[in-house]
Amino acid sequence: MAAKFRKIAVEEAFSIPEVAKELQKVARAPGDSSDLPLIRGIYDGQPGYGNMKFLDGLLDLEGKRLREMDEYGVDVQLLSLTAPGVQMFDADTACELVTLANDRLAEVIARHPTRFAGLASFAPQAPRRAVKEMERAIGKLKLNGFMVNSHTHSEYFDDPKFWPILEAAEALNACLYIHPRGPSDGLKGPLREYGMDSAMWAYGLEVGTHAVRMMASGLFDRFPTLKVCIGHMGEAVHFWLWRITFMNSRAQRIGRAPKTQLTMDEYFKRNFVITTSGVEDPLALEYSVKKLGAENVMWAIDYPYQPTAPAVAFMDAAPLNDADKAKVYYQNAERIFHIKPAG
Repeated sequence: MAAKFRKIAVEEAFSIPEVAKELQKVARAPGDSSDLPLIRGIYDGQPGYGNMKFLDGLLDLEGKRLREMDEYGVDVQLLSLTAPGVQMFDADTACELVTLANDRLAEVIARHPTRFAGLASFAPQAPRRAVKEMERAIGKLKLNGFMVNSHTHSEYFDDPKFWPILEAAEALNACLYIHPRGPSDGLKGPLREYGMDSAMWAYGLEVGTHAVRMMASGLFDRFPTLKVCIGHMGEAVHFWLWRITFMNSRAQRIGRAPKTQLTMDEYFKRNFVITTSGVEDPLALEYSVKKLGAENVMWAIDYPYQPTAPAVAFMDAAPLNDADKAKVYYQNAERIFHIKPAG
């Protein structure tokens, strides 16, 4: 008989009507952002993504979501404001909405403290105000970490303007989850056709690029205990880690990359953790555990964008021993995101 494991899903999206309303305005305005096809479908009902009814699942926190969790034995969802969060808005609108979203998140957790935990959002386009909200989210609201949606206005965290945010996350001992959004302006050109602009290909490329920029810039020498989480089976970064490390070492020797205290392999294994969200491939999971250690891999569904039933079936049947499966299913989430143990 298979062991019974607590199930904590760590990349589960939600939204609130006020954010949805502002994103509808973005959807109806002219623009060239690579996020627009998805936003126009979800928030303005345009054909394509509009047929998938994602908005219903994002806004429903206490109805179908909880029933589905009960049906498939999901004990806890770690909730986060869905991409692109508030990162497409002007700074004032973003700061106002992120405070509201974090308050609503804390309220639903208070109503269901054994079923939900939460990752706070912030507005990277206003770094100093972001820090204040981060401190409030952990200190007052008692949320469990942070969610950010990769680039903001095509800028990445290796830019020193964002370092107050990283300093705050490190000081608060709060993991920073970097979630995908449409690719930045410099990446989006060849990704716009054939459905490649989102989860099929561009999302992983976007976050993987962000992660490698952070490592190669030497940023983790300044923030050595900063913990960063990336989803979708690590956006494939660790599958390329040997080559990334080899080529970065060469680039450092010939003066094309900054000198760093550690190798790319060492930074990734020290500063990053990954989740399985949206990737239900047993070979990929087995490799990830062998490459990074079971203590650095967490289970996630990616609800409502991915269905719950196959995500649970995938993890139940995963080719892991019980000790490693317990780490991936719930123990790592309890430790990394400070989620209270059951009982």
